[in-house]
Amino acid sequence: MGLVGSLQVVVLVALTSTATGLDIPLEVEQPPTIITYTSGPMVALPFDNKITIRCEARGNPPPEYRWTKDGEDFVPPYVTTDYPDGTFVLHNKGLIAFKGKYRCYASNKLGTAMTEEIELRVPSMPKFPKEFNFPVVVKEGEPIILECNPPEGMAPRQIYWMSSDLEHIEQDERVSMSTDGNLYFSNALQNDSRQDYCCFAHFFKIRTIVQKADMAVVVKSLKPGNESADAGNATQAPPARIPSMLLPSGVQTEKVLLRGENLQLECIPQGYPTPTVKWMKMGDKLPLRTQMNNFGKLLFISSIHESDGGKYMCKAQNSAGEVVHYFNVIVDDPPKWETEPPHSQLTVIGTDVHIKCSVSGKPLPDITWRRNGDVIIDDPGSNKQVFDDTLVLLNARAQDSAVYQCEASNPHGSILANINIMVMNMAPRILTRDFQEYAVVQGEDIVMNCSVFSSPPPNISWAKDETLEIVKAERFLAVDGDLKILSAEKNDRGKYLCVASNTEGNSSITAVLDVKDSTKIVYAPQDLQIISGTTAQLMCQAEVDKSLLGAFEVVWRKDGEEIPLSSEENSRYFMDDGMLQIMSVNLSDQGRYTCIARTILDEDNATALLTVLDVPDAPKNVEILELKSQRNVCLSWVPGSDHNSSVTEFIVEYEESQWEPGRWKELKKVAGNQETAEVALQGHLNYQFRVYAVNVVGPGPPSEPTERYKTPPAAPDKNPENIRIRGHLPHQLDISWEPLLPIEHNAPGLEYKVSYRKLGVEDVWKEHLVQRHSFVVSNTSTFIPFEIKIQSRNSHGWGPDPKVATGYSGEDVPTAAPRDIAVEVINTTLLRVSWTPAPPATVRGHLGGYVVHWLRKRSWLEPNRILDDRKMLFFPGKRTLAIVPGLEPFSEYILTVNVLNKKGNGPNSDPVTFNTPEGAPDPVPILTASNAQKDSILLVWAPPLKTNGILTGYLLQHHLVNETTLEAVVSQETNITGADTTQWQLRGLEEGSLYRFHLRACTRAGCGPPLAQESRTPVTAAYLSPTPAVAPVQSSYNCSLSVPISIPDNSTHPPLVPVLLNISSYVSDTFAKISWIAETEQQDSELYVAYMNNRDGNWLVTEAVNASRSFHVIDGLKPGTVYTVRLMAKRLVDNASIFEDVIQTRDKAKGVLRSNFLTQGWFIGTMCAVALLTLVALMACFVRRNQGGKYAVKERENLHSDAESQGMKDDTFCEFSDSEEKPLKGGSLRSLPGDEALGDSVSRGSLDDYGNVGREFNEDGSFIGEYSGFTHRGSVSEPSAPRPVKA
Repeated sequence: MGLVGSLQVVVLVALTSTATGLDIPLEVEQPPTIITYTSGPMVALPFDNKITIRCEARGNPPPEYRWTKDGEDFVPPYVTTDYPDGTFVLHNKGLIAFKGKYRCYASNKLGTAMTEEIELRVPSMPKFPKEFNFPVVVKEGEPIILECNPPEGMAPRQIYWMSSDLEHIEQDERVSMSTDGNLYFSNALQNDSRQDYCCFAHFFKIRTIVQKADMAVVVKSLKPGNESADAGNATQAPPARIPSMLLPSGVQTEKVLLRGENLQLECIPQGYPTPTVKWMKMGDKLPLRTQMNNFGKLLFISSIHESDGGKYMCKAQNSAGEVVHYFNVIVDDPPKWETEPPHSQLTVIGTDVHIKCSVSGKPLPDITWRRNGDVIIDDPGSNKQVFDDTLVLLNARAQDSAVYQCEASNPHGSILANINIMVMNMAPRILTRDFQEYAVVQGEDIVMNCSVFSSPPPNISWAKDETLEIVKAERFLAVDGDLKILSAEKNDRGKYLCVASNTEGNSSITAVLDVKDSTKIVYAPQDLQIISGTTAQLMCQAEVDKSLLGAFEVVWRKDGEEIPLSSEENSRYFMDDGMLQIMSVNLSDQGRYTCIARTILDEDNATALLTVLDVPDAPKNVEILELKSQRNVCLSWVPGSDHNSSVTEFIVEYEESQWEPGRWKELKKVAGNQETAEVALQGHLNYQFRVYAVNVVGPGPPSEPTERYKTPPAAPDKNPENIRIRGHLPHQLDISWEPLLPIEHNAPGLEYKVSYRKLGVEDVWKEHLVQRHSFVVSNTSTFIPFEIKIQSRNSHGWGPDPKVATGYSGEDVPTAAPRDIAVEVINTTLLRVSWTPAPPATVRGHLGGYVVHWLRKRSWLEPNRILDDRKMLFFPGKRTLAIVPGLEPFSEYILTVNVLNKKGNGPNSDPVTFNTPEGAPDPVPILTASNAQKDSILLVWAPPLKTNGILTGYLLQHHLVNETTLEAVVSQETNITGADTTQWQLRGLEEGSLYRFHLRACTRAGCGPPLAQESRTPVTAAYLSPTPAVAPVQSSYNCSLSVPISIPDNSTHPPLVPVLLNISSYVSDTFAKISWIAETEQQDSELYVAYMNNRDGNWLVTEAVNASRSFHVIDGLKPGTVYTVRLMAKRLVDNASIFEDVIQTRDKAKGVLRSNFLTQGWFIGTMCAVALLTLVALMACFVRRNQGGKYAVKERENLHSDAESQGMKDDTFCEFSDSEEKPLKGGSLRSLPGDEALGDSVSRGSLDDYGNVGREFNEDGSFIGEYSGFTHRGSVSEPSAPRPVKA
């Protein structure tokens, strides 16, 4: 290993084996070493099924086992396969034959190891021998000894002396039992005579009690003159007797004990009177641990040691004399190692081996030496020499390698040690695997192993491989040949070389070290407060070295105990991606939760406190204390645990047994920091109370109820409340009230005194006593005011003075109508009505309001057609003026007014007839631009759906649009006076220009809102396509025409658009069908259909449609709604459309078109003529419809939207109940047509003055509706469920 020697590395550590110990790796051949065996003695109990005697050794080659029993070879009857060693099992049956001392030998080719003797004791079942006991007959005053002689058996054993009735024989200074079990009487007395002295022996371990045959004792009394006599004759006291020892015998006793055993010295004397016993230690004081038992007859010293040895004396004396006995106490020791057993040794050939067996004991142990289990015979010519306690192997050779035994013994036992002696010369053998990989996290310590076996011991050195870098010594330590690196760093990673060498040679291995990133918790769990029953979530996120992810895990502990995570359904703990979820949290879940993120190399932890909030525990010790009276008490209690959430309040509940037994009701609330509550109680009730606490989590359980508490009866504390006075019939007064609750009666016999009189007319009260809670006064005048009061009374008196209530007798329908009805037509749809109220006396009840009825008799557009359009509007409260909206222009009306109370409507007033003036017409529904030429465009339209008067003509405005600024440059107006005109050829236009058209319908009252359209005049006729496109009129409302053109060989112009013929539309209530015919060369072209709800102005474009399909259905439309539809060659909503139409879906409710004039023959004929003329013109030249700006399209959409929204506002202004009693709808008054003419005087003047009114009621007082909101919103709210008002 010259290379290693050249490495300049400072970490060079020598490791040398010493003789203090030898731990040879099992990979090296070695003699057996006993590692475990059964230590004796073993006792086989009767209920043991089997006895296992173990012996296990290790060695290389593996050892073989043999046994001896009592020094003779023994073959076990049954060797267990549960242990791969010398263990064997003895079964209970016939176990007595296996009693003895066993020794185990483990051998291989290098030697034999042996165990100490293992004694197996098999005690027999204890029993007393069968014998006949003759009676013991003594004279009074003589001693008695009753021998027990208990059988031998398993210790511990306890002796009892009892009678046949199992009563203990009473013991004292005179009568006592010795440690040997005999019963001693220092002197006999007459009452000692009995026939059933029994000795019992109890063996605890084998759970057995045995009994000796009964023994009889007869004590004879003495006659005067010391002669015995029968028990019946007169006796005298026994003569005095000098003490002598019943136990022990002789003068001196030697007592030998082992150190640590308990010393018991016993002296039982005889004599009369009964002697007393005293103890002393000769030449010394008794130890402080000394105890005197058995009435002073037994000296006891626990765990004696050598200083407790010596001579002890007991002295027994009475009035007649004394006697002594001496005990010589000797304290011995069994053999034991002075320090530790001798160690095994590894040594080189030619050295002297010393094996020292240092033992102690009293008496001094004898030492026996063995080699491989055989006793060594002292031979002067051998190299094995014994010197006292040392065995020396002189000039040891390889064949001296063996297992040597040192056994030390004295009368108290023996000890044995096996010493493996290996004599060899061997080059280093490194037992650690080469290229062993080690991993450590940065900042932690790491130990790299280099386990070496050699003889003599090797020198071990470490070097950094390849780099030849010098390792800094302060972080690199050599420990028993291993290399320990402190606080590993990233640059410590790499290969390290371990080199072992001795005089026989050298060897080396390489260790590979990898330094990894440490595991760190980057998101630690936070302290959490959680309500019981909910789910707690604790988050724990950690960073870990990527190479350790496979061994990474997150473990949670609660208060130091690991939380079991289970996938079972009943488990309350779940963990996902580091989050611990605790389902249905309860109070037991409260504690400190520690998240441990760990790998095989390191771990990090973080702790959070989980606090569980729960409802408070029930209060305890609820007590009742009386205050000033029996009906005013104070409750006190002791709060329970608030479970981490402060109590916010305590609720006191009561239960009474008379009216609602078992039902608990709330009595009082007190703050959470109070522990008492003063409560006032009702009379004549038997109460019990309980209290519960409330915190933010909720109410807790109630306390245990108190004992019953009965209150005395008393007069009522209150009178009835909520007195209701009604008149269900015109000549009747109905009085009712809320009766007192049963618990408020305070005493039996509750009744009510009803007192009433006419308000301001009568002074005397009329009184009635009733037990029910209603009373009817008959034969009253209609709607007369009364004063009423109700007072309660029971058997103990009257309640407090009652309060006076007022009310009216029954109502009747009004008898008169309003007078002087006057109407003022404000505009075409709005009317002001005024009247003189009916006399109050004729109302005969509470005034509910006024109902205005009006009938539209005829429209002056069709004067010969009589209409029956009836409507009404209710105006609550006291008033003389009302505004009636929602009238139709140019119509004749009849109006009446009647008054209303709870009983119904009064008679109608005299009718008033009035006419509404003409109004401006609605916008024209259709406006199309077609037949565009270089200086003219044909406009076609349909008349307005509602003319609101006699149509006088149209106002047409056309504007030349600057396509750069998108502003109107030139504007002109044209008055079209023909009411039947539906088309107009506009001439004098500029070639190739964009025009915007506005068309208004006009009556004598003015012109209506405009409808807008845009079109472009063509540049020149030279670019017209020879193929025309004609759109025949099939739409219910509109006919639009658009002619595409093509510009050949010019890439700067838009692409060609499809040429379509016969474009038409069909409209239903929820869909529209657009049809066309495409030329053959255009069959593969793609079209897009766009449509817009004119109310919201939002375009929707379909997916591409192949022109060969010839039609497309637009589905999902709203009934009764106006839409604009376009056919386009590209998916861009602009003016470059092939076809455009304005359609209106049918009204689904009515099932017919709202207007019928479009179905008239004259209209159809006109449209067909227009189509024919257009077709003839197009055959000569084709008009190109150029693309328009986005602004123009948006403006047109806004115009359409404005027109629609204007129509909506008109429609939704106000609807009234007709003969079918439809609910009224409110709308904006400021959106009325002709608003400019009306001005602020109506919308903000008169309406504000009379708009704020109350509610409307029918006969039974229920709500009808209200006419309100002019001040804030200018609207009429709809009444709910109006009742018909009869004229």
